[in-house]
Amino acid sequence: MSSSEPGGPGLRVTVSDVAAAAGVSRATATRALKGEGRFAPETQERILAEAERLGYVRNTMAAELAAGRTGTVGLMLRDASNPAYGLLFSRLQDEAHRRGLDLVTVTIGADVQGAEQVNALHRLLGMRVAGLIVATGGITAAQLEPFADQVPIVRAGRVETAEGIHTAHYDDPSHGELLASHVLSLGHRRVVVLSGAEDVSFAEHLRASAMSSTLVDGGASVILVSAGAAPTDGVDEALDAVRDGATAVMCASDYRQLAVMRALRAAGLSAPGDVSVTGCDGILPGADLLGLTTLRIPVEAVAAAAVETMQRLLSGSDAESDSSETVRQPFVGTLVPGSTAAAV
Repeated sequence: MSSSEPGGPGLRVTVSDVAAAAGVSRATATRALKGEGRFAPETQERILAEAERLGYVRNTMAAELAAGRTGTVGLMLRDASNPAYGLLFSRLQDEAHRRGLDLVTVTIGADVQGAEQVNALHRLLGMRVAGLIVATGGITAAQLEPFADQVPIVRAGRVETAEGIHTAHYDDPSHGELLASHVLSLGHRRVVVLSGAEDVSFAEHLRASAMSSTLVDGGASVILVSAGAAPTDGVDEALDAVRDGATAVMCASDYRQLAVMRALRAAGLSAPGDVSVTGCDGILPGADLLGLTTLRIPVEAVAAAAVETMQRLLSGSDAESDSSETVRQPFVGTLVPGSTAAAV
C-alpha cells in the first residue's frame, strides 16, 4: 500500500475513503457507520466491510466537536502509581465503560500549590469535554470553582465544600474515628497521630483530626505530628514520642505506617511488640500478608457513585431530586484489625 492510498503511512482513513471504496456518498457512509438511517442490508454490510478492511476508526471526539460539545468526560487523577489512586482509576474506567461514557485522562504527580493541576483542567476543557471528574485532593475548592461554571464537576474521593461541585467521597472523619476507637479499645492512652499537613493532604488532615478528637474524648493524651508529603516526614518525631512512653502510633496513611515500621526495625523495635502502629487506605499490595492494622477505603462504591452522578448530570434528568442541588455522597470503609496493633 502506498502512502497516497487510504490508510497509507502517515495518513488516517476517513469516512470519505470508506464511502469511495463502498461506492456510496459520504453522507450515506457516515449514517451507516453511526448506525443511523435505513439502507438495504447489502449496502450497510458493504460499507462496514470496507471500513474494517481499510482499518477505519471513528473519531468520536471530532464528531462531537462539530456539534459544539463532546460526550467525553475528562478525568484528572493524582499519580496512579499510588495503589489507592490506581485502583480508583481502574474502577472509574470500568464503571464509565459499563455506562457508555468515554473518559480522557490526565495524571498529575508532585504539584506545588496545584498549579499543574489547574493547567491540566484547562487542557481538558480545551478538548470540549462534557464534564470533569476530579480524583485528587491536591486542588482546592477555590481553584476548582471557576471550572464549575463551564461544565459539571464531580470530585471522586475527597469531600468538597463549594456549591455546584458534586462529590462521591470517602468519609474520612468516620475512618479516623473508627481507627481511634479500635486503638482505645486496646487500652492505649498515650498515642502519636502522624499525618500530612492540611495543605499537603486534606484527606489525611481530616482523618488525623478525627483520630485526635476521638482519642481525647476517650481519655487518651495525643501527640499530633503534622508532617510533609513524603511518608518519612515526621517519623523521627514520632519515634522520639515512642521513646518517651507513647504506646501507639496512628498514621493517616498506609505509606506512613510502613515508614514508621521501617524506622522501628532500624531502631531495634517492633510492632506490636514495642509499640502498636495503624494506617489507613487498605489498598497496598500485600497489606494482608503484612498484617497491617488499617481501614479499607470504599474505592469501588466511590467510583460507581461518581460516574453515576456524572451520567445523571449530563443527561439533565434526575427523577429523585432537583438536578440543581449539589450532590454529596459519603462512603464509609471497613476496619481491618490486622496484627500491627495489640493490647497494651
